Amino acid sequence: MFSHVTLGTGDIDRARAFWGPVAAILGLRPRRADDRWLIWEGADARPLLVVMRPFDGGPASAGNGAMVAFLAPDRATVDRAHAAALAHGGSDEGAPGLRPQYHADYYGAYLRDPDGNKLCIVCHAPA
Repeated sequence: MFSHVTLGTGDIDRARAFWGPVAAILGLRPRRADDRWLIWEGADARPLLVVMRPFDGGPASAGNGAMVAFLAPDRATVDRAHAAALAHGGSDEGAPGLRPQYHADYYGAYLRDPDGNKLCIVCHAPA
């Protein structure tokens, strides 16, 4: 359904330090990296995760109400990715746990990357 998801950053080195470990835990592999953007891909080459400096040269800013959710294969991956995100400059927006208000097996964690982009890491499978 998606070709790519793009998130802005104001500091490409800080973004690399944050996203490298988190992307690896989520099974994404590096596709391209330079001083303007970082790109990761999944097993089928799409969708891509692109983290980049804005093309217009302005400051990167997080959207109000916008969030990108990453699918994890199991609950342990949610826990590991959330811990890695916090260890690499992210901030907590909701610790890993069940969210039965969404559905009985929704196990998710919420956080923000160092640029303030809101993220979710979620597993929909039973324990």
